[in-house]
Amino acid sequence: MEKVRRDPASLSQLVKDFDLEVVYKGLDYDTRMITIPDVNRPALQLVGFYDYFEPKRLQILGKAEFTFLKAMPLEQRRKVFEDLLRCEIPALIIARNMEIFPELMEIARKHGRTLLRTEKTTVELTSHIIDYLNRALAPQITRHGVLMNIYGQGVLMIGDSGIGKSETAIELLKRGHRLVADDAVEIRRISDSLYGSAPEIIRHYIEIRGIGIIDVQQLFGMGAVQFDSDIEIVIHLEPWQDGKFYDRLGLEGDTYTILGVQLPYVTIPVRPGRNLAGIVEIAAMKNRQMRYGYNSARDFMTQFDKKMDELARQAKEKQ
Repeated sequence: MEKVRRDPASLSQLVKDFDLEVVYKGLDYDTRMITIPDVNRPALQLVGFYDYFEPKRLQILGKAEFTFLKAMPLEQRRKVFEDLLRCEIPALIIARNMEIFPELMEIARKHGRTLLRTEKTTVELTSHIIDYLNRALAPQITRHGVLMNIYGQGVLMIGDSGIGKSETAIELLKRGHRLVADDAVEIRRISDSLYGSAPEIIRHYIEIRGIGIIDVQQLFGMGAVQFDSDIEIVIHLEPWQDGKFYDRLGLEGDTYTILGVQLPYVTIPVRPGRNLAGIVEIAAMKNRQMRYGYNSARDFMTQFDKKMDELARQAKEKQ
């Protein structure tokens, strides 16, 4: 069984990614990990209500909380900060570049809590951080295969080593499509969608047997690579097996499950002389048609049945 991972998010990396000002670096700033994909505006905590409070969430003070705090007597405000920062929160973020209360800085130093600040509004910051954490903390697996973006769709090609996945990817690159990952594909589930990317060390590289490692970005240009992509179809390349039944109409849609999400699944038999890149392109285009409600196989069968009914009626009339 494949191993599902849930990697925590680094607080220091989040600070870099959002360009947050570090007002005070807490004792655990460099090692602190975030494990919950949510944030909290501590409005209820400002009036002393800590039932159901989750200290593992990032805390954000917005304009409403700041105005409420500013109207408090100094000693009451000190108690509010003391109660909040006594909890082992990852960090407290001040929105809109608002001033830092001197007593807040003093109590943050006392408890070793990280203070951050940003010019972003509270709503903007909250939505962006939640989206960021949902991606960073999403369940993920690593799957052997090649992920390409073809006509705006993420196409995951799987199959045994040496079947021709990387060679097919090269031909698809020559046709103007984009490489996301070769050999190892890191797949995350966010809501009911799957997103794939490459491990950083092999990003933008392809291995071709007999040639070696190819830097796709250098060889084909920036337009030939993509950092990540949603995954909308899985294509399995397998050796052609004489006597095995292969669907020739496309009426039955198979599915392939990754992290509990079902995806359209197509098996393409491989043998010398077949234009795999062209077939993969067609599979991607057909999948896009079906997403928009058109099924060519069913349309063909409908027309075929009508024609057969018409011929049967004509034969009956001649009797």
